Amino acid sequence: MLDQTMEISIISIINVAIIIVVVLLSSTVHEYAHALVATKLGDYTAKSVGRLTLNPLKHIDPIGLIAMVVARIGWSKPVPINEANFVKPVRDTALVALAGPISNLFLALVFAGLYHIIPGDLILVQTLIYYFVLINLSLMVFNLIPLPPLDGHRIMRVILPDKIRTFWEQTERYVPFIWLLIFLPFSPLSFIFSAFITTVLSGLLSILGIS
Repeated sequence: MLDQTMEISIISIINVAIIIVVVLLSSTVHEYAHALVATKLGDYTAKSVGRLTLNPLKHIDPIGLIAMVVARIGWSKPVPINEANFVKPVRDTALVALAGPISNLFLALVFAGLYHIIPGDLILVQTLIYYFVLINLSLMVFNLIPLPPLDGHRIMRVILPDKIRTFWEQTERYVPFIWLLIFLPFSPLSFIFSAFITTVLSGLLSILGIS
């Protein structure tokens, strides 16, 4: 019984270690994509503060990392941009925002392909690949939600008419209240949010043939 308990503990530690590594790498690619597209579109703010890099230490937020490990929902340090440097600020800001989720989708598809190629007896490798797919899909879905300060909020802004866009931008002042309502354990929004994320992730994993 003791040996079985120790074995379970070791497996749990390995899983947590794998998740941390995958989150670090995936978040880094996500933030690098933001910085790269911003630079290509004429804003060198991210580059000037050292964010145009694949060094995880430049991007990771410790609390966001813990949240991703515990709840599969996390974040990194936001990449700074200056809209004034863009030719078309609203459009280009949306493109910069979209770059992060697209990078995660790309990684998820690449590792989903590897998942079906790697032999099933390579359990550790398959576990690593599975988490790469799951976490990148999680980052993509979470960041596409149109709530401030997520990427989806900036992407949605480019679609809206000018009058509604002004109201949309003003919702950023209510960020603490919005997320408090979402993360309060007994909040109806918390249940809806969790159910939405779980349903979408399950559907995407099913489409990719991963279980």
